[in-house]
Order: sequence, then structure tokens, then C-alpha cells
Amino acid sequence: MKRIDRPDAGVGPGMHNGTIMPTDVRCLVETDDSSAVVRLTGVLDLAGVDTVREALLARLWQRPGPVIVDLSGVVIAEPGARAAVDDVYRTVADWPAAGVLVLDPAGRAGDAAPVYPSLDEAQAALADAPLAAVLTADLPPVVGSAREVRALVTDGCARWGVPELAEPGCIAVTEMVNNVVAHAGTPMTVRVAPQDSALHLAVGDHSARRPAYAGLAPLTSTGGRGLLLIDTLARRWGTTPLPDGKVVWCVLHAEDEAAFRG
Repeated sequence: MKRIDRPDAGVGPGMHNGTIMPTDVRCLVETDDSSAVVRLTGVLDLAGVDTVREALLARLWQRPGPVIVDLSGVVIAEPGARAAVDDVYRTVADWPAAGVLVLDPAGRAGDAAPVYPSLDEAQAALADAPLAAVLTADLPPVVGSAREVRALVTDGCARWGVPELAEPGCIAVTEMVNNVVAHAGTPMTVRVAPQDSALHLAVGDHSARRPAYAGLAPLTSTGGRGLLLIDTLARRWGTTPLPDGKVVWCVLHAEDEAAFRG
């Protein structure tokens, strides 16, 4: 099990490594592994929105921590194209340790993600809100992986002062991992992080097959209760498609756990 404990994921200067993620032929998403800055260059129009969105989501899942989306080198050809960045901001809001800030000297404000006129100001905003610890595990699609992620969640809840969320967190993450083992059959990445009094959990795999939840399972059913458990325990949960698979995530709150036990 590969395990990473990252108490902070701020922006570092580093050397640009030239990683380019091609999206639409008119717009590129350029990443740098040594920093949290993601640069859009070229022309962004409505035809390129989906591929830009996919590239940003892929980058946000590959490494925990918020990113600064730099729009200073991109031409927004159509007003609606700018909404792609705000859509990503909303999509990752409940992922463990993820977020989006926008750098745009032109001040092209959207309706969700915060916008900063300079890189210094965007970096300062990240520094003012450092991330809590993030626990990550890369695991194979085998039954024993559920035991390892339960240990990960229990350890994290103890460290972060939310021991009451260890039990529901273990139940939820077990169901998410078992779903990968039973239906996806691919390697997976499990990520856990606190935010205020909540616990954010996510499991990413390399299958496009999305879990289906059809409400309460009948008493005669022999399966299909995993998502019901997650829906019962979590305040919010969902699935986000990625270019090479998907992320299933959920958010648990301490006050919900107390009410559930009532």
C-alpha cells in the first residue's frame, strides 16, 4: 500500500516540467508537477469546454490540493466557455482536499470560483488557508484492500479529532472499495481528508461504469445495499466521471452521526 500523508499542498516555484495536456485543438491545459498552477493557453470556446473540464478534473484527482487555474494566457471566445472553470470548482467541492482558484488579470469573474488579479495574490490566498492532512492509498482490486482502507480512515479520524466518524467512515469506504473490487476490477486510489468537522472520502478507479442507486432495496434482495448504506450515512455523495475512469465520493458530518444514532 502506498500511503502519503501531506499536511500542506501549497504552491511552490519549482521548475516547469513542460507537461502538456492537450484538450481542444484551440486550447491547451498545461500543468507543472512542481506547483499548483494550471495554465490554459490558446482560445477557449464552447467546443472546447468538455475537454478542458476533463483535463482539469484529471489534474485535481492526480494530486491532492487546490489548483490555481491561470487564465492570463487564454482568449475566452464565447462568454459561456468561462463557465467551465466554475463547473469544475463546484464539482470538486466535496472531494477530499481539492479546490479551484482562478488567476485572471482581465478580471473575467465567473459565478463560483474566487478570482485573483495576480499570481502573488492567488498564492497568498492558498497560504492563508493551508490544507489539513490528506491520507492517500493506492490499492489493488482485491477484498483485502477494504481492511487496509478501514485502518487508514480510523487512523485519520483519530489524528483529526473526529473519532466519532471512524465507524461510519469505515462502513462507507468499505462499500466504495468493495464496489471497485466487484464491478470495476481495476487498481484504485483512496483519499481521505477532514474539513471543519466533516470527513471527505473518495475512491477513484479506472472503469467508466458508474454505480447505480435505485433507492431502497427490497427485503428479498441479495445485494445492492452498498449505495443504500452510503446514502444513509453521508450528507452528500456522488460520482464524477474522469477521462480514465471515475471518482466516487461522500461527505460525513459528526452531527449527522449523532442524530443517526439518536
